[in-house]
Amino acid sequence: MIGWWISDSRRLGVQAHGLLRAHKWWLLRRISQLSVLGLFVLGPMAGIWIARGNFAASEIGGVVTLGDPYIVVQSLFGGSVPALPVAGGALIVLLFYLVVGGRVYCGWVCPVNVVTDAAHWLREKTGLTRDRKLDRRTRLAILGSTLVASVLTGTIAWEFVNPVSLLQRAFISGIGFGWAIILAVFLLDLFVSRRAWCSHLCPVGAFYGLVGKGAVVRVSAANRDACTDCGACFTICPEPHVIVPALKGNESPVILSGDCQNCGGCIDACPVDVFRVSTRWNRPAGRGGQA
Repeated sequence: MIGWWISDSRRLGVQAHGLLRAHKWWLLRRISQLSVLGLFVLGPMAGIWIARGNFAASEIGGVVTLGDPYIVVQSLFGGSVPALPVAGGALIVLLFYLVVGGRVYCGWVCPVNVVTDAAHWLREKTGLTRDRKLDRRTRLAILGSTLVASVLTGTIAWEFVNPVSLLQRAFISGIGFGWAIILAVFLLDLFVSRRAWCSHLCPVGAFYGLVGKGAVVRVSAANRDACTDCGACFTICPEPHVIVPALKGNESPVILSGDCQNCGGCIDACPVDVFRVSTRWNRPAGRGGQA
């Protein structure tokens, strides 16, 4: 008998492949997210300084400086030129996400994703169906607004309310305001709309979605002829609209949308192994797959 805590979107995958394999990519993402957050809080909390700084700018091992490209863009709009090491670090990060997919940040790095996934799981378990329709383009409007705010205030405006930064500070200092913002995101996703924050409102996701449009690493519906229309992939995917062209279209089976998080949820959930990690150029023979 499958445990009550298994999400409905994974039940077919668990039945077909077993508990561990049906959660393989989920486990890898959680390890990645918690490890990244742990690196930043380990220094202030335990005095072990592997990483100094935060998600906006950091120094790794006292050798490599990394920077958030979105922060650098805001800084430029605010009239400030970032220090050369930070600008160089932002370029490194940008090149990385241009290869692996911009929204890999959302699915594999951002700790707020753990909160929104928990809200989605609870929606399934409690049968909450209330789902106010939100336009995905809203996050692009918010992204533009943060840049305008940076111009008007001469600051990195988004950092004042960024849930990621607030969550990190909350872990270190226990600041109540940070936890309040995280709770608000959780309740928004639970009671207002499915994946409201990450899929419809977050400007960071919007930025990295633009970055990832031409990324190399992609998920592919390489075995789409085996699809049984069970709907597991659509239920589990945080951006289900990205699946349709690859799974049901007549062209490439590769998911090419910049909105895809490369989270591997569809790989975990599919009971007939339709999906796999690939590249944007991998077009296997079959329906619409000829090179």
